[in-house]
Amino acid sequence: MSRDTDDADAAADTAPLPGALPEALRAELSAFRRDLHRHPELGNQEFRTTAAIKDRLERAGLRPRVLATGTGLICDIGTDTGATGPLLALRADIDALPIPDTKTVEYASTVPGRAHACGHDVHTTVVLGAGLVLAELARAGALPRPVRLIFQPAEEVLPGGAPDAIDSGVLDGVGRILAVHCDPRVDAGRIGLRTGAITSACDRLEVALDGPGGHTARPHLTTDMVTAAARVALDVPALLARRVDARAGLAVTWGRVESGHACNVIPQHAELSGTVRCLDLDAWRKAPDTVHAAIDEVAALYGAKPQITYVRGVPPVVNEASSAQLLHDAMAARRGAHSIEDTEQSLGGEDFSWYLEHVPGAMARLGVRAPGEPSRHDLHRGDFDVDEAAIKVGVELFTAAALLDGNRP
Repeated sequence: MSRDTDDADAAADTAPLPGALPEALRAELSAFRRDLHRHPELGNQEFRTTAAIKDRLERAGLRPRVLATGTGLICDIGTDTGATGPLLALRADIDALPIPDTKTVEYASTVPGRAHACGHDVHTTVVLGAGLVLAELARAGALPRPVRLIFQPAEEVLPGGAPDAIDSGVLDGVGRILAVHCDPRVDAGRIGLRTGAITSACDRLEVALDGPGGHTARPHLTTDMVTAAARVALDVPALLARRVDARAGLAVTWGRVESGHACNVIPQHAELSGTVRCLDLDAWRKAPDTVHAAIDEVAALYGAKPQITYVRGVPPVVNEASSAQLLHDAMAARRGAHSIEDTEQSLGGEDFSWYLEHVPGAMARLGVRAPGEPSRHDLHRGDFDVDEAAIKVGVELFTAAALLDGNRP
């Protein structure tokens, strides 16, 4: 859906910054976002999406460069127009999710089992729009520091596409990096912000249990695999709660438990799949050993032999203080300090965190809920949608941040 947001929200005593989003470009960006929404592509398959971004940047006279992986791209602005200093990077993720789009809208996904249900189409459109506006400022000599647009593939594929992008050199020359993520709990026209950790670490956990099965009449002669799997599912999270400081927020949550095929046969094999989430960076670094030990201990009590596959995902996104302040000041300059709300650390994972292992930066939560509505449908659901007024807010947040960052020491 689309709705105009009143620009009068900006603080009256703040001198206006250049870089506002022109109305014609605003309409174009809405159409661009809807086109992406109709044609979602999974991680490392975003060829059409990459081509669409590249074409629009080239039509603006810019020189985007496709990443070595074949999808995703970067584009520098201001490096040839007198802007100096380290690059400010603006990052968007471009992939979709493998779930069906269940909305009844004219821009619903045309690809079965694929949907932009996390707002990556919005993130992409916001960074594209900011780049187009900043390119005009650069040509006018009004961009004090060069900017790099990063359109990153495969955010939804653990451990994310960010490590590959970093390996390909997207952070070369970058001094700071910023991003936004759609938040359906925050009204369009507002952002959520915090200093420090704003997301959590997220890893994937697969457990296979094996042992001699048998007849349900004689469980004492078998490894009761169903009971063993049930105890691993229940007792491992409980054991971890007593092994790890509760403030670290380490949590194992199972999404799949599977064993057996007949009611009178004790199976020889069971499988569990889930995620490990953690609020604390140090605890996350120790999590594989801690979780392995807990599973081994519980499985041994029931005679099951575990095989554990622990897949590293992403660390927490930890907003650096001066970068979070830059986003705060940029939003305040555009819409007033009342448009910024404190936000909590979520248990969601985001591979933007990998960039922050190398350069300072911060992520803001971009409000996408239509004001007055009780709620917007949550992320990772087929009916997820946004108030497209958020696109203008995101573009102007980034253009203000680029101008303010360039005028700071």
